Amino acid sequence: MTISADLEAKILRYHHVERWRVGTIARQLGLHHATVDRVLSQAGLPKAQRPHRASMIDPYMPFVMETLRRFPTLTASRLYGMVTERGYQGSEGHFRHLLAHVRPRPVAEAYHRLRTLPGEQSQVDWGHFDYLTIGRAKRPLMAFVMVLSWSRQIFLRFYPDQSMASFLRGHVAAFSAFNGSPRVLLYDNLRSAVLERSGDAIRFNPTLLSLAAHYRFEPRPVAVARGNEKGRVERSIRYIRSAFFTARTWRDLDDLNAQADAWCQGHSADRPCPEDRALTVRQAFALEQPQLLDLPVNPYPTEERLAVSVGKTPYVRFDLNDYSVPHTEVRKTLTVLATPDRVRVLDGLQEVAGHARCYGKGEQIEDPTHIEALTEYKRKARHHRSQDRLAQAAPASRELLVQAAERGTNLGSITASLLRLLDRYGASELESAIQEALRQQVPHPNAVRISLEKHRDERDQPPPLAIILPDKPKVRDLTVRPHDLKNYDPVGYQEDPDDDPHAE
Repeated sequence: MTISADLEAKILRYHHVERWRVGTIARQLGLHHATVDRVLSQAGLPKAQRPHRASMIDPYMPFVMETLRRFPTLTASRLYGMVTERGYQGSEGHFRHLLAHVRPRPVAEAYHRLRTLPGEQSQVDWGHFDYLTIGRAKRPLMAFVMVLSWSRQIFLRFYPDQSMASFLRGHVAAFSAFNGSPRVLLYDNLRSAVLERSGDAIRFNPTLLSLAAHYRFEPRPVAVARGNEKGRVERSIRYIRSAFFTARTWRDLDDLNAQADAWCQGHSADRPCPEDRALTVRQAFALEQPQLLDLPVNPYPTEERLAVSVGKTPYVRFDLNDYSVPHTEVRKTLTVLATPDRVRVLDGLQEVAGHARCYGKGEQIEDPTHIEALTEYKRKARHHRSQDRLAQAAPASRELLVQAAERGTNLGSITASLLRLLDRYGASELESAIQEALRQQVPHPNAVRISLEKHRDERDQPPPLAIILPDKPKVRDLTVRPHDLKNYDPVGYQEDPDDDPHAE
């Protein structure tokens, strides 16, 4: 509890002049006795020793102290359960209060002030700032932060994830902004840097090693649970939260990153440099930049590469969304190359599709030409299936369609008309009618229909009923050819002797 200087003066006067005890001062001024004790202790007076009153915890204190000596981090709730099993009947809240006074405190650890040479080291880390809602997707807003250890120049870039691709892009952008790279990069034990660690044995992420070889820096992870070793980037993230991100408005990620670049080059660079308070960060960076390693001619490639399988539908799945490809690529394994702005789909070395990247979820990103080509292909496929069905049921239809095509007649309408006649009259009747139309040199469905109706009238038969089939290609295109049943007549048939009038 914070009290005023006037109240502190009253406490000291009542104690020294009036000789009031701590309890009396606390009651008369409406304060807690611990507040009075604190004021007297800060004034250099020893804390008043009160007579010890017997407590129900006293018989258990030797057990509690011995247990804490062996297990200093044992929780109060677990220790309370242990003393309760041994007969303690006090409340858990009172036990916690007593335990807080007797629990051994860890000895405060002192640290050396870490100093580095200009251009020698930078520290890298991620910071989680917020969430982005893009369509139906909720993505984390992650900040990639790299700070030069000597000048404290900050590079800040926001990404909608913490993927390896974003990790690499952050490095490449930071080196480009610094126009050089430091000799050592210090990391926490994040997955993008360290895959496995056992003591001093470290297995680095091979992609990070490839990046380090390209820019010729040394990746160096800090010791486990030793965040103080990269305190410069930790403090920089806290500084970014308070001095840049709080109460800031932005339209989209590009606008936020543009504001971050301006802040790093402006307000952040004008603060005093902790290594030399006579310099600003901007001035210190100007001294440090010539000490950085020169950049290679070509930046490290940061495109995401992923092998994808195309199913029955002409789409590839990448980063929670579906991107269209030409229908000729179905049932193939293709390669996706993605940048922050664009997604390309390759079949070998040939690019078969390209789309603007979407960061939503469950979206279908389509190229209209892909859909139009698929629709046209399906239309032609239906047309060819209809002709195949017609040719199987009535072989003479092929010649009729050839002659109709020579006269410039629409083959689609002729095929549809002949299929309707096939459904009504059957295959054998249609075949005979088509042959008659060809003999008359009239390759048209009307001639076929007239022939069918003529034969029906000669047999004095009623008009046929159309057979309505399900609108499924596998059913409608199925042709059932009638089998000649005379082959079954001699099979298994014998005359009964009892039917013979001449039999004895």
